[in-house]
Amino acid sequence: MAFRATPGRTPPGPGPGVPSASFSSPQPAMAAPGGIEEEDEEEPAEIHLCVLWSSGYLGIAYYDTSDSTIHFMPDAPDHESLKLLQRVLDEINPQSVVTSAKQDEAMTQFLGKLASQEHREPKRPEIILLPSVDFGPEISKQRLLSGNYSFISESMTATEKILFLSSIIPFDCVLTVRALGGLLKFLSRRRVGVELEDYSVGVPILGFKKFVLTHLVSIDQDTYSVLQIFKSESHPSVYKVASGLKEGLSLFGILNRCRCRWGQKLLRLWFTRPTRELRELNSRLDVIEFFLMPQNLDMAQMMHRLLSHIKNVPTVYSALGLRDACRSLPQSIQLFRDITQEFSDDLHHIASLIGKVVDFEESLAENRFTVLPNIDPEIDAKKRRLMGLPSFLTEVAQKELENLDSCIPSCSVIYIPLIGFLLSIPRLSFMVEASDFEIEGLDFMFLSEDKLHYRSARTKELDALLGDLHCEIRDQEMLLMHQLQCQVLARAPVLTRVLDLASRLDVLLALASAARDYGYSRPHYSPCIQGVRIKNGRHPLMELCARTFVPNSTDCGGDQGRVKVITGPNSSGKSIYLKQVGLITFMALVGSFVPAEEAEIGVIDAIFTRIHSCESISLGLSTFMIDLNQVAKAVNNATEHSLVLIDEFGKGTNSVDGLALLTAVLRHWLALGPSCPHIFVATNFLSLVQLQLLPQGPLVQYLTMETCEDGNDLVFFYQLCHGVASASHASYTAAQAGLPDPLIARGKEVSDSIRSGKPVKPMHELVRRTQMENCQALVDKFLKLDLEDPSLDLDIFISQEVLPAATTIL
Repeated sequence: MAFRATPGRTPPGPGPGVPSASFSSPQPAMAAPGGIEEEDEEEPAEIHLCVLWSSGYLGIAYYDTSDSTIHFMPDAPDHESLKLLQRVLDEINPQSVVTSAKQDEAMTQFLGKLASQEHREPKRPEIILLPSVDFGPEISKQRLLSGNYSFISESMTATEKILFLSSIIPFDCVLTVRALGGLLKFLSRRRVGVELEDYSVGVPILGFKKFVLTHLVSIDQDTYSVLQIFKSESHPSVYKVASGLKEGLSLFGILNRCRCRWGQKLLRLWFTRPTRELRELNSRLDVIEFFLMPQNLDMAQMMHRLLSHIKNVPTVYSALGLRDACRSLPQSIQLFRDITQEFSDDLHHIASLIGKVVDFEESLAENRFTVLPNIDPEIDAKKRRLMGLPSFLTEVAQKELENLDSCIPSCSVIYIPLIGFLLSIPRLSFMVEASDFEIEGLDFMFLSEDKLHYRSARTKELDALLGDLHCEIRDQEMLLMHQLQCQVLARAPVLTRVLDLASRLDVLLALASAARDYGYSRPHYSPCIQGVRIKNGRHPLMELCARTFVPNSTDCGGDQGRVKVITGPNSSGKSIYLKQVGLITFMALVGSFVPAEEAEIGVIDAIFTRIHSCESISLGLSTFMIDLNQVAKAVNNATEHSLVLIDEFGKGTNSVDGLALLTAVLRHWLALGPSCPHIFVATNFLSLVQLQLLPQGPLVQYLTMETCEDGNDLVFFYQLCHGVASASHASYTAAQAGLPDPLIARGKEVSDSIRSGKPVKPMHELVRRTQMENCQALVDKFLKLDLEDPSLDLDIFISQEVLPAATTIL
């Protein structure tokens, strides 16, 4: 399948709200003599790519001279083999690849192989290494913000320029920002496209565009966060987790039942790369469906136990158990067939070889590599001599004691690795100064724990005769370990393939276990339909937290109701419904069963959200500006195959302005007709419906969350139905939050007056109560006066106390 870099939609027309549009004006054609138009021969387009790789993530940006546009891909995880980078290179065929001179071994090897491909079509890219300082995070960000872009009006202030660029470029993706900064440095240094122009002429940049490979579904970090696909929390003991973080209540957290760490890494990779490859998705679902059959439960549990032992190379015996189990399973399922074929006899040879050579118990005890007996006769002989040393050295010590002064009561001969054999005697009472340690015929070495250590003629003979046994044994065992490593690495592709297939099996067993426990069903993919159809869907996280959960259906397929406007009281379930639609769609796109009775997924190329504001400290953006950035991403990049979820957009500013912005965004999409994205909008702006601000037609569908008033109580049914809410019932929600009744009553009174167009009247009862309190305070002060006091001046009391109080009362 071909993989194509797919930029977002470019809205028509120039302007500050169109980040990825081209602003060059069309030139009139020149007529050649004779009435025949000559077309200038177009120069071949050049693509210059900048890439950074760090901690398992890629940052990619490239410049295309055909439209003078910079394309970027937000930080994306990749394996050490850099398969994702290879797909990007195969797709765009860059003329040059720019990267930092400071790279790890994986990137260095990859670039070396790339540079050596002499027969690469159409040609090998030029590898350009820039100093690592050119890719610094701060300098790259400043380079982006200070750039001279023709699509940004010169009248924009510096602050406006920052706000505008933050709506286009994901500044929270550090690697992407560094790659963009390095690319800008390369373009200005190479002067791409303006080599012959005056130096004051810069490289033209007519826009920034996000791109994704065709088989992937585009999801940004805001969407991952608000849908709680991943959620990191601080661990109560940061010493237990290297990063100080643990996975909180999230979709990844409830589905991650993997038994080996490779399985966990693969599940996370699948979550960060939802795909549209139907063959791959159905292949995953086939395995999950097989393990969900009641008769296969024991097999699934047995395989899960085996996978818990897939930790390192010595446990390949567990992989052999997996192979034997898969041989009895239906070979029509690709994964079972691959495990049966790929887990070859080479695997058994590796397991047998390691088991016959390595002494695991002794290796753990010694904290180093040791071999079993009968592997190397020379090592065995030296180990026997080393084991017989204690009794032999006791005999040597007795002979040494006979030659020592009679005042020395005892001695011993010891062996210390790297030092050799030494004679050890106890420190006597008269041995105070260093000169007292000297003994004729012995060479003093050191004092340790009231023991004096010497070299004697006999210990020197032992050094020459026996040598450093401990080090010699270790050196010879290290040599054997190296030989064993070479034999194992000769079959490294088999081991790599085993780990790949074992981790895939681990992930699918984990998803099958979750589907069994939570009652998930298999989704179906229909390239013929657009959007999604869900019957009685459930929120996968909320249903685990709520005592009861009311399922709701979704139908946004075809051209009917592409824009769904959902109204309803606060706390009626609108936000949960939006997230539910997004999560079920996401789960289907990673090849998981979903929390619904039925689910049919059409062609989805991206999921955009504006549900929750993620604070931005680095750029200092306001909450409302962040909301606008999230909506701008959807407006500039969503296609007719995109899913857009918007919750309460416009609430961060004046209600009239917020309603106007929401209306303008929706009308923009509705003007696209059948090319309108699939949009779910939850709002409390009832004026949007009451004032008929949206055009009437089949594209718009109004839904509400069903409720019922029971006296002063409001009953929530959490059931989606056709229609429009009559009121927001904010007073009921305020009462549930514990606000005092007088405040709620006053709020309702003011709201009713504004809604009916009547003036808001002051609260007379409150005014009267205030007047009485002021009068009582004045009376209390007067009664406390001592009228017999000759120093009392009533004129001063009246001017300072009575008159101001009277003014307030009146």
